[in-house]
Amino acid sequence: MNASAQPSFPVVIVGAGPTGVTAATLLAQHGVQCLLLDRWATVYPQPRAVHLDDEVYRILAQLGVAEQFAAISRPGAGMRLLDHRRQVLAQIARAPIGVHGYPQANMFDQPELEQLLRANLTNYPQVTLRGGVEVTAIAHISASQVQVTFTDRDSGNEHTVTATYVLGCDGANSVVRTTIGASMTARRFAQRWLVADLTTEADLGHWDGVHHLCDPYRPTTFMRIGTRRYRWEFKLHHDEAVADYDTVEKLQPLIAAWTGATSTGELNLVRVTEYTFRAHVANHWRDRNVFILGDAAHLTPPFVGQGMGAGLRDAANLTWKLAGVLTGQLPADMLDTYQQERKPHAWKMIALALTVGAAMTARGTAATAIRNLLAPRLQHIPGLRSRIQHSGTPPLTRSALVIKAPRRRQLAGTQIPNLVLSQGHRIDTVLGNGFALATSETVDADQRTQLHRRGAITIIEPRGSELDRWLRRGGACAALIRPDRTVMKTARYPSEIAFTTTLFTPHNQPTSTHRETP
Repeated sequence: MNASAQPSFPVVIVGAGPTGVTAATLLAQHGVQCLLLDRWATVYPQPRAVHLDDEVYRILAQLGVAEQFAAISRPGAGMRLLDHRRQVLAQIARAPIGVHGYPQANMFDQPELEQLLRANLTNYPQVTLRGGVEVTAIAHISASQVQVTFTDRDSGNEHTVTATYVLGCDGANSVVRTTIGASMTARRFAQRWLVADLTTEADLGHWDGVHHLCDPYRPTTFMRIGTRRYRWEFKLHHDEAVADYDTVEKLQPLIAAWTGATSTGELNLVRVTEYTFRAHVANHWRDRNVFILGDAAHLTPPFVGQGMGAGLRDAANLTWKLAGVLTGQLPADMLDTYQQERKPHAWKMIALALTVGAAMTARGTAATAIRNLLAPRLQHIPGLRSRIQHSGTPPLTRSALVIKAPRRRQLAGTQIPNLVLSQGHRIDTVLGNGFALATSETVDADQRTQLHRRGAITIIEPRGSELDRWLRRGGACAALIRPDRTVMKTARYPSEIAFTTTLFTPHNQPTSTHRETP
């Protein structure tokens, strides 16, 4: 590439971490060519994210890497809140299989996940990956074109490409966020924490979930990541630094209660670093044809393990809309729904993380007494019960692509569960990457024709089936499912959806329709 040639791509993605590679893969599944740029020549080797839930696992399955991820991850048992004596205040269990068809909690090593995501890119010739480059400039040169300039980090050679859209998946210090003039809106939360990853052949013998130690003096998180790897997170005091704990021996006073009889010689320090946990969301996520996703758009404390997952949700939300606009099947203003839907969701997940963080870090006699009183009752607090028990995330807010009815029970904006159909397989195996009408009512030939013309498939299940029970719990008999598995709208009768379905002819949509006679 060189500046004079200026190759052009429908989409340029800045940042090839989990969010960027997920966006590239999903776009490729819709037949969209994209250029993926990253400053690292290979996968960044240091461990970072270690947890994702069943909803995000489902996105990985949509990418085609469910089996590979199962091989490098392990289901987690859930989360415990402990008092300063390490007695259990509350336990939130996680099921081996959740409503999305995968373990509700999954522990993994981020570099391993990134390796398999990049390996999966070889199945998609629509994606061009360029590592070892630094993006130096992004500028709109017309109403429909964005110019991206980047430099090879080794040679210093400069390259320029044009794109219809640019996605900034370039992390917390995002160049793309700066380019679009966005700033971070912060909740009043900033804490310095020490994060230490260690390996050992010894079995430390703890409950196989995440432990949050609510110690007023030293709030701590401890978890087992893999068969040999463990992570500790300790809140730092104002006069402490990483250098105070940069060897196993120096860490020993902090970890001894967890390692027991295991000697320091049996422990190997993989990494120790300091993070400042923050609660930030960008004030805007778009400037015309340039968008930000993942940590470029939002930062959350890690107390509920939703940081990386939020970026994958961003990618799943935006990519199918981009594909629809690029093919002319969706109007460009549908892209406004990305921020409308995802920004409130990000804030809600941050609020949940802050709630758990407050329980862990509150200091003082009164705060400790309140925590010890409320923590065992978490699962009985209205609004938290469903989220705690089912690991579900909040529904998306109303938009042009989330049409909510004026009633209390509401499916619009939620994810359709990965239900087992009457033929014995899960619904994701037939949904494809377009729209779908899911119902337990009769769909006549004219309605099926209208749906087919709009690129949607029809899924009909009998009365009493899992699908039927899910619909009726939501006060509906039919639901229109978006490509990202979100319910766009529901209805009492299929005809209310069949003739108003959004036109969206997907790339490689299954031609067969799963049908059962009600």
